[in-house]
Parts: sequence; structure tokens; C-alpha cells
Amino acid sequence: MNKKKTLRLCPLVAAMASVLMMSAVTHAEEETSETVTPIKHVIVIVGENHTFDNLYGAYKPKAGQTIDNLLSKGIVKEDGTPGDHFDLAKQKIGDGTDKYHVVTESIGDYDNGLPQPYTTYAIGQTAGVLDSRFPSNLPNGPYQISKYAPYNAYTGDPVHRFFQMWQDLDGGKNDKFVWVEESIGTGSNGKPYPAGGFNPKEGAISMGFYNMSTGDAPILKALSDEYAISDNYHQAIMGGTGANFQAIVTGDAAFFTDPKKLDGSAAKPWDNQIENPNPVAGTNNYYTQDGYSGGSYVNCADSTQPGVSAVNRELKAQGLHRNNCEKDHYYLLNNYNLYWNQTSSITRLLGANSFTLPPQSVPTIADLLTNNGVSWKYYSADRGNDSTAFPTAVNGVQILFHSYCGICDPLTGFSSIMKNPSEEAKLQNYGAFLTDVKNGTLPAVSYVRPFEALAGHPADSTADLYEAFLKDLIAQVKSNPELWASTAIIITTDEGGGYYDSGYVQAVDFFGDGTRIPLLVVSPFVKKGHVDHTYNDHASILKFIEKNWKLPAISHRSRDNLPNPVTSENNPYKPVNGPAIGDLMTLFDFESDN
Repeated sequence: MNKKKTLRLCPLVAAMASVLMMSAVTHAEEETSETVTPIKHVIVIVGENHTFDNLYGAYKPKAGQTIDNLLSKGIVKEDGTPGDHFDLAKQKIGDGTDKYHVVTESIGDYDNGLPQPYTTYAIGQTAGVLDSRFPSNLPNGPYQISKYAPYNAYTGDPVHRFFQMWQDLDGGKNDKFVWVEESIGTGSNGKPYPAGGFNPKEGAISMGFYNMSTGDAPILKALSDEYAISDNYHQAIMGGTGANFQAIVTGDAAFFTDPKKLDGSAAKPWDNQIENPNPVAGTNNYYTQDGYSGGSYVNCADSTQPGVSAVNRELKAQGLHRNNCEKDHYYLLNNYNLYWNQTSSITRLLGANSFTLPPQSVPTIADLLTNNGVSWKYYSADRGNDSTAFPTAVNGVQILFHSYCGICDPLTGFSSIMKNPSEEAKLQNYGAFLTDVKNGTLPAVSYVRPFEALAGHPADSTADLYEAFLKDLIAQVKSNPELWASTAIIITTDEGGGYYDSGYVQAVDFFGDGTRIPLLVVSPFVKKGHVDHTYNDHASILKFIEKNWKLPAISHRSRDNLPNPVTSENNPYKPVNGPAIGDLMTLFDFESDN
């Protein structure tokens, strides 16, 4: 999510924190359902905003394993410098001067050097200025961030919104990341085109990557060497945090509901909240209405709506003739706050200028688990002033907590959870997670959202801090040998954060898929040191849970209905039966003695 414009909320009062901590120590439900594997506990950890190549672009797996990344393609060398096939990642300048296009004509390139990255709002840097740590003549392609700013340093934040991301990929050429940063950036926010021109002050942040071959991301590298990763896992929705967290718990997309009835029925939003990515006259791709205080809904069942026909053309070009959009539904593409603010006793205003998603009634994985007697909890760090659950300093750096991410706590947007006290009680904080791990009361399915400060989001966190959080959590689980013996810890990010990635992306429906993101599974039962090539996205976690506990799909339209991929011998990455999504079972070995 682009934190500069994200609507953030102050921590709740100490009394509310006390109430939540009291609920944290309640025992999990008794588990009664059988599993088809030895795994009795799944822990899903969702950090933020890194693509696969951004973290794993120079990762070398163990002998016998193959991988699809910047290094294997020869785009970069082990030392991070341009490789023999560097031009495979060359960025082009697009032409978007008539109306919104997914695939844009190229009218130039950046062979004279990528535009220097900006600081955006990075902690410890002056906001919105050229980042002097980076040169102004970066070669046209991926560059190693840590050659200029240390791996643990805060850096700027690329754009990562819905219509922008479709343009980034440019029909599979992946060559418009920089142009999109320069031409629209974080969004117009409903404002008219600036008289003096438009500069989103991002530069070429998106082309940066970290280099495991030279020492970056040492914890992730060590875990990947020991356990299993996917090099073909994707964010489910083009765009940012809010929409992807919705997909993580539903396998679907949220939509605007009637703010007067509050019953979850579809309705038309206020005009100023409807997305319009068509460029303002006389501009090259400056959207008419887009942003955190502008448009974020689209009626994608209506091909006459701005931007819709362009996405539909791309779907058809990839052989997909249904976009999975329901009539008269206005789907949320980016980040709006959720209706309930941490607790059912506090709601947010609804209105044209409030930018709040009304209550949702779409079925969730939580509903499915409860209805089938499988225990679950969603642990959102920072909930209720939760910083005492983690050290205030990591690697000698003082950490500032208390920045609750409402859109990262997606179940607070659903009536089935927030109007049901027994279900709402399962929304807890990280302190409660540690208590459940220690006491052996962890539910069958746990979702863990890290502290904002440790979630890895560029500008207000770092990948280094996300690693520290993961290392501590894994150690906590392993400290309970009985729990560890039956657990799978699934680690990913919500989305790629707008960073460049060289991987294949499958068109699944109107909403995505989006770029590849990291997927690491830590468990006694994974294939050791394995790099899995099966095509997966966030729905794959849902499919894994459903298969393990013998559950049906969440709904008739959720992506967990899609088949598992079938591939050809020549290409293990692209399903021949698409759209198809894996169930993560191919990362495991349940037959050998672990």
C-alpha cells in the first residue's frame, strides 16, 4: 500500500487494549475435524510489498533445483551488475494520450539512464526529494539497491495501484514500470491536472532489487535453503494492500454495498469514488479520477465504463472470455478503510468524502472454517496497542510501533464476523498469538499480520525488519516441539508493491493475477531446499486449507473453484488449462521420514 496517502488510525485507548488482551488468553476451540495430511496447524504470515525478483532476483537454489529469476535469465550477474541479457528487462516510454490502455505503444526508452529514485516518504529521509544515495544515470534495467543504500535502510515506495499495475506489465512485456511511475504515480486523487505539470516524485524506484548472492536477505535465504519456496506465486489482485487482503480471506473481490441498508446488497457508489483512468486531455496518462481520496470502484461488468474495455481486451488476448464481474457491482480496486474500526463498537462514517468500504457479506474463509468446525484466529499486530509483544529495538535499531493497519485486518469489514461476538472474539493481537503458541492452544488456522513497523513495506519498514519478525515467530513455534511437529508456516507478502518482476503472469479474471511475490513454506513436511514451479496465487492458500481439512470452496465464484494447473514438459510455469491455480501441496513431501 502507498503509505503516504493511506488512511491511518490512532491506537485505541488503553481500556480497549486491556479488553483485547483478556480475550487473547482464551483457549482456542477444540479441534474435532480430521486432516488429510499430518499438518494440524497452518500459520499464514502476510508481510507487505515485495515482488519475487525484488527479494529473490539473485537467489541461487541448492544443486538440482532450477529457478526463474533475474540471475537465471542472465538479466543480472551474481554481483548485481547487468548481465548478458540485461535488455530483457529494458523499460520503455509509453503513449497514453487518448484513453486508458493496458498495452501501450512505446515511443521511446530510458537508454540515457533511468530517472533517479525519489525518497517519497522514507523514514529518515527528507520527503519527496531526489534520493542522493542513488546515481542519476542508472542503466536501463534492474539495479541492486544495496549498492547505494544498505539493505536495512529505508527507501522510497513505488506506485502499486490497480490500473497502473496492468500498464506496468504491458501485456506480458513487463516494460512500463518506470513510465507508469513518471506518468501517474500514486494517483490523481480526484484532483485536476496541475497547471505546472505532474511529477509524482518516484523516479525509478520500481527497478530496484536486493541481492541474496552478496548477502542481502540472509534470513530468507537461509530459510529458503532449508525449506521450500515457490518461484511462481502471485498477488491475486492487480493493485495494493486493501484489495489483496480481501482476496486473501475470500478468494474474491469486495464491492460497494448499500450504505443505507447495511445489508451487503450491491449499490452504486458516489460519483467521486468511481475510478476513471482515462487520461486528462493534453496529458500522457494522468488519470482523470484515481487515488485514496478519489476513485477506487469500477463497474467492470459494463464494458463502457472507463478502463474496463482495455482490461477485457487483454483478457481476451490471453484466451479468457469471462471477467468474473457481476452486473451492477462496483468492485473496490485499491485501498479504502473498512467499516468497523478494530471492534464492533466503533464504526467509520460512510459518505462521499469518507472513503470507507461499507459492510461486506461475501463469504470468507473464516465463515467456511466456523461452519465446518475448524478453529481459526486472525492475529493483527498493532491491534489494541500491542507493541509489548515484540522488542522495541531490532538489530540495534529503535522501532516505532502503534500504527494499526485497518486494511490489513480484512475480517473487520464483514458483517458475519463483526455482528457475531463469538466470531469477533477470534480477531486478536500478536500477544495473543504468542500466548497460544506457548500454551499449546493455537487454532487449526492462524493468520498473522506483522506489526506495521516490521511488515517490510518500503518507506516505513524494511525487508530486514520483516525478516527479524519471521525469525522470532518461527523460533517461538519451534520452542513448542509438539506444535512444530504438526505445523506449516506459510510466508508471503500481500502484493509486489509496484517493484519490477520478470516472471510470467496469468490472466485469471478482471482483477488479476498480478506480479509474482515471495512464497516460503517452513514445516517439517516440505521438500527440503525445493523450488516449486506450480502456478499459485493467494487462492492457493485457501485451496490448501480446504484440501487439508476436506472443505468445499468458499463460494460459487471464489477462485478456489479453479482447477490445479496442468503444464507442458516445455514450460512448467504456464498452465495449459488456465485459468488454473495450485493448492501448494506440491511443496510438501508427506511420504518420507521427516
